[in-house]
Amino acid sequence: MDDQTSLPVTETPCSGPVPGAEVLFTQARTPRAFSPRAVGEDVLRHLYDLVKLGPTSGNCSPGRFVFLTTQDAKERLRPALSPGNVERAMAAPVLAAVCHDPLFFEALPRLGSDEGLRDWFAADVGLSEETAFRNGTLEGGYLILAARMLGLAAMPMSGFDSFMVEDALLTASGWRANFLIGLGYPAENEPHPDHAEPRAPRLDFGEACLCL
Repeated sequence: MDDQTSLPVTETPCSGPVPGAEVLFTQARTPRAFSPRAVGEDVLRHLYDLVKLGPTSGNCSPGRFVFLTTQDAKERLRPALSPGNVERAMAAPVLAAVCHDPLFFEALPRLGSDEGLRDWFAADVGLSEETAFRNGTLEGGYLILAARMLGLAAMPMSGFDSFMVEDALLTASGWRANFLIGLGYPAENEPHPDHAEPRAPRLDFGEACLCL
């Protein structure tokens, strides 16, 4: 999807048109297969340029991403994957490890306007770890949405040994692994959402939400 493409508009009874709802939510599905079409580094750079604009608390930006773009690189994670995720992870053109940097606060003097933030987080390990995990997870969610905006399909996975992933990929950086996302263009034989199997049930508003 190029920058000039107009997003589809969904009508909702209360709020009116919602630009892009089909692309991001109502018509988007987790893929069952990917196209063999390669995902270039230029696409991954564009993807991150969108992700980094999403809000984080105090602009702390702890999310870190490792894009495994070759079969050899993906094979490094094979031993860490649960059996149900091996085939889908190996088949993804790109396997992204969504991580966070426990020392994110070292960049705060460049990212934030409050001169005391860096020292505040550095002095409280519990607070910094909670902040890094929470906001890094948030940025992983932005990555899924940004991928869909760029015409990619995203397959998030949580069945893996995070310590093995960190040993395989992150010992030099000190980053912590959170979850994995298979990225690629949808397979040509993927059914249109209108003809796909019914979406798995979701909780309704009354079950999942409170208005106080």
